[in-house]
Amino acid sequence: MQDRERAQVVIIGAGIVGCSAAFFLALKGWRNIIVLEQGTLFKTGGSSFISPGLVFQLHESRTLTVLAQQSIQLYRNLSLRGQSCFHQVGSLEIARTSKGWVDLKRRVGLARSWGVRHAELLSPNDVRRALPLIASGAVHGALSVRSDGVAKVGDLIEALAIQAQRREVKFWGNTTVTGIEHSGGRVRAVRTPAYRIPTEHVLICAGVWSPLLAEMVGLTLPLVPMQHQYVRTSPLDELADSVEEVSHPIVRDQHRQLYFRQHGKSYGIGSFQHEPLLVDPATVAKHSDTETPIVLPFTARHFEQPWQDAIRLMPPLNTTSLVSKVNGLIPVTPDGLPIIGEAQRMRGLWVASGSWTAHAGGVGRAVAEWMVDGASELDVSDCAIARFDAHAYTPAYLRLHSARTYTSFSQTTHPRSQSEHPRNLRVSPFYERQKELGAVFFDHHGWERPQWYEANSTLPRVPQIPDLSGWAGHNWSPIIGAEHVATREHIGLFDLTSLIQCEITGSGALKFLQTMTSSQMDRPVGRVAYTLMLNGRGNVQGTITVARLAEQRFMLGLSTAHDLVWLQHHLPPDGSVHLRDLTDALCGVGVWGPHARDLLQKLCEQNISNKAFPFYHVQEIAVGAVPAIALRLSLAGEMGWELYTPMSYGLHLWDILWDAGRDFHILAVGHGALDSMRLEKGYRRWGIDITSEHTPYEAGLGDFVHFDKGEFLGKAALTQIKRQLIRQRLCCLNLHDTSIVPIGHEPVYSGDIVVGFVTSANYSYSMQQCIAYAYLPVEYATVGTQLALEYFNMRYTVTVIKEPIYDPIDSNMRG
Repeated sequence: MQDRERAQVVIIGAGIVGCSAAFFLALKGWRNIIVLEQGTLFKTGGSSFISPGLVFQLHESRTLTVLAQQSIQLYRNLSLRGQSCFHQVGSLEIARTSKGWVDLKRRVGLARSWGVRHAELLSPNDVRRALPLIASGAVHGALSVRSDGVAKVGDLIEALAIQAQRREVKFWGNTTVTGIEHSGGRVRAVRTPAYRIPTEHVLICAGVWSPLLAEMVGLTLPLVPMQHQYVRTSPLDELADSVEEVSHPIVRDQHRQLYFRQHGKSYGIGSFQHEPLLVDPATVAKHSDTETPIVLPFTARHFEQPWQDAIRLMPPLNTTSLVSKVNGLIPVTPDGLPIIGEAQRMRGLWVASGSWTAHAGGVGRAVAEWMVDGASELDVSDCAIARFDAHAYTPAYLRLHSARTYTSFSQTTHPRSQSEHPRNLRVSPFYERQKELGAVFFDHHGWERPQWYEANSTLPRVPQIPDLSGWAGHNWSPIIGAEHVATREHIGLFDLTSLIQCEITGSGALKFLQTMTSSQMDRPVGRVAYTLMLNGRGNVQGTITVARLAEQRFMLGLSTAHDLVWLQHHLPPDGSVHLRDLTDALCGVGVWGPHARDLLQKLCEQNISNKAFPFYHVQEIAVGAVPAIALRLSLAGEMGWELYTPMSYGLHLWDILWDAGRDFHILAVGHGALDSMRLEKGYRRWGIDITSEHTPYEAGLGDFVHFDKGEFLGKAALTQIKRQLIRQRLCCLNLHDTSIVPIGHEPVYSGDIVVGFVTSANYSYSMQQCIAYAYLPVEYATVGTQLALEYFNMRYTVTVIKEPIYDPIDSNMRG
């Protein structure tokens, strides 16, 4: 097959995401960019073409909110043939119930935390004034965001393409991709029926067709095409004099899972209320007649109840008929977030799919920054393809969770909400023992991880503990506090099996880790180091612990699966370094508390005194007859060890620790207590308190950067950052009112100015006070500064305090 020309990147799909990515890649200096579209250019048959164009910025995910903000910034500056591509008409998120109204008080706080402009709560009368079509008495109020609006999607696609073409991007329509060539774990070319395009970068932006393209290189993409209904009414008498395509605010009805927008003299209504209607990607036929989008037959029964609910909200709709009924396809992922990033096992194969119009501009920008700079300016780790575990690629899991996601698209999901199915996918060897103790399990990447144990309900209740209810009390128990205090007084046994572990070996292992981390790795065998991985911007890409087991053998404790992929993508090509994922091979327990040494010494023949086994050291020991790798460190901030052993030994390890621990008042402790204990110690949690948007100095981790060790990834950028003034710092805040316990994302004020938002918060059961962490501008980051924290639209006084609040000199852990 003849080569047509070489491309630096081939983008497959000329919908709104593909055109956005092409524009930003060209803006960042890439050349020889080719965009392929199987249909007619700028009238594609995918979800972009059927999109109603609604842009609601606010989302429970900060990432999606910022992506929408970036999208609006892009859309507002684009026009086609002299006409704007975006109508900034605002939005109304209505509350039909008193419970919904209370939740809007929380969500307006999110809007302020995320920097969403012009967000405010409206009374029922204000709602009627903003949109008279809404029935009197139908709502308890609404959240208004005046900076939201409607995108003219078809015009946006063409306008973005024109801007990209001015930067020499080439668009080839009516061109079907028939294959993606690859060798040596890297893409090499894209094939079409007529020619071949050599390239080392392919970006899939094909929406519902994306799984079919990934299959061309033997990969499964966790995305399912889903049927979605959208209707348009005949003209309303109330809009007879309307001359604007859109003048009414767009509307979101969380309770009834509906959304609305004006179409001139008519209205459009979309529904997520009906049962999920999944479509096998293999049956998504090639769409060549792109004058009409790819649609399926409209099933009227699925719109009967949504139509009645729409009329109850807006009675004038009852005088209209449905003149357009579309049952289109939208791409849905198991968690409802887009898929962005490079495939783990295929270098050069990139994906930007599963996003909505509201986020498409930001997604295109993020993937372009990632491809060019090695990391996006915005942390998009919760959208990265690396977030998916192996079970997420199985058809059964993909179908079940994508269906669950579809039904919750327009609903509020609590951060501690738990899915009912499928469960027991991954269990530790201790699982049966934990069930006997009444463990309440939370799903953590498929692992059944105890959050607390009902067997501990007889423990003394912590004095003055807040009686949490409502939002803060969801999936919470006072047993968590009792377990917390009991661990600090005796011994807690924690299941650490779900933590990600890997092994680095080979002749180049030390050199590789020196390059990939910010701390000195050339330490004696037997030492453990806490360190950072940085990206090219000098920001924190991950936090890890590194235990040196031999000269060229290291065991790493990682924060997330992203860390594993990050290391894999940076392995030297000469084969001098080998990385092995140990997560499913090892189980782990934390043995922490004042009597941890007494217990472990009872079972070990080795001397584990403080002198023989100091803090932040590692040894291979025998616990009874169980071989274990023991790390002298503690996530709980108490003296003790992490013990790792092959899964086959796990149950016996638990049993002998449990039996021997009875003399020391041992108890099984869940991760609910572990979170409150780590927060008392000021331990940062990756993805919550630290992201790739933060420098080590902002996060309070500057001590883990060793410039004198030689070159390492991010050093050059960090050198420049160090010379500049640090503009914000992560601070600990004490809430004066202990009756409330925020759980994160609440805005922090100085006067009427939002100066930050909460990353983590919890009740300190040891110190009997509520604490929260937040990044604050340096002028507010001084101990003693008084600020205010907003919680459900009420403000509470907070004070910046010195951290950590518990055992600041680590005397407990080092004893």
